[in-house]
Amino acid sequence: MSDVHLTPVDEDLLDTILQGDVEFSGRMSFDKPLMIKGRVSGTIESTSDLYVDDAAVVEARISAKVVSVRGTVKGDISASERVELFACASVAGDIVAPEITMETGCRFNGICTMTGNRTGTPSAPSPRP
Repeated sequence: MSDVHLTPVDEDLLDTILQGDVEFSGRMSFDKPLMIKGRVSGTIESTSDLYVDDAAVVEARISAKVVSVRGTVKGDISASERVELFACASVAGDIVAPEITMETGCRFNGICTMTGNRTGTPSAPSPRP
């Protein structure tokens, strides 16, 4: 079996980047690609892509088109297209997506559910019993 290697996003192509000194708590909703480099807690909802940088700490329930993680996420992730976990990623929470890619070395602790279909709206992960 070969190792998976993901390609990081080019930050120059993003309109919005929450820098490392930004701390946000609450509900975040957006429809353009966003990168988080700081700390976010609460709920994140998007019809676009979310990138969690390697120094970022996110404690939130996430729902987006594509979720690409290089940093730390504590909370459930739901994606309508795919979830990418880079080698430096740490995720504690359940993942629901049609496609899930994990590089060797990433840390994932949760339940992974592959939905098998791509839709415009991600479904929320079902709560644990």
